[in-house]
Amino acid sequence: MSVILAILLFVASADSAEAPLSTVRDLYRAAAYDDALVLLNGLHGNPQHPDEERAIEQYRALCLLALGRVPEAERAIESLVTIAPSYHLPADEASPRVRSLFGAVRRRVLPDIIQQKYADAKAAFDRKDSASASTGFTQVLDLLADPDVASAASQPPLSSLRPLAVDFRNLSEVAAAPPPIPSQPAVPSPSPAAPPRSTTSSPAPAIERRIYGPEDANVVPPVILRQVLPPVGEVFAVRQGMVEIIIDETGSVEAATTRVAVNPVYDRLVLSAAKNWRYRAASLDGTPVRFRKIVQIDLKPR
Repeated sequence: MSVILAILLFVASADSAEAPLSTVRDLYRAAAYDDALVLLNGLHGNPQHPDEERAIEQYRALCLLALGRVPEAERAIESLVTIAPSYHLPADEASPRVRSLFGAVRRRVLPDIIQQKYADAKAAFDRKDSASASTGFTQVLDLLADPDVASAASQPPLSSLRPLAVDFRNLSEVAAAPPPIPSQPAVPSPSPAAPPRSTTSSPAPAIERRIYGPEDANVVPPVILRQVLPPVGEVFAVRQGMVEIIIDETGSVEAATTRVAVNPVYDRLVLSAAKNWRYRAASLDGTPVRFRKIVQIDLKPR
């Protein structure tokens, strides 16, 4: 009791968030679970750093479990997983029983969290916040690889999120990349004995035409006139793919590149078919421009 009273006196004099959490840890180790919960309830709901919020919910769950209040402990674990979806209990800080319950709660709530993270990342992508979108889609892919959701990740609806998250992350990274620094033209040194100019004008050097993309908000994207994918036979593996095409100012496909492969044979068929695709060209202030477009391949065998 003297140890517990000394700890409580220390709590009264502590002003920082780290001091109460350190005290909670000492109370938990001293088996003073009710006293620890009183302190945790005072911290709960106040603005905290994410790591501190995670620690608060973790110790709430541990204390509640020690007191046999399992339903309340499960709700604390749910809050912990929501705050830190990728967090795992260290093996040396929890008993097998606690880790088992923690894993069961993660398996139950992570699928909904992953779908919400994907929706948040897609919303960031739609509003052209490429950096946040890239971070969000990366987190979705990391969570889909978590062993606790291995079974759910192989079935709908999570199974369809992985290829979409990969594609949107790639697009976000391209959009977030800084534009290349234009090279400065070299200034020719004057020649003291320059020959007289010829009266015949030489042709002007060709100017490289810029390729616009989905990240250019002021460009009207191309409109599909003909974009037919080759049929998928039973011999092809059924999986999603992605092709990047460059559409010129006339609406024709200037170049096509496989970004996410489907099947070596089918990929060649798609690149060949892309030569015949036609579009109403993208435009900038009414002027046709070149445009980079991503074509998703998501087919089923006939």
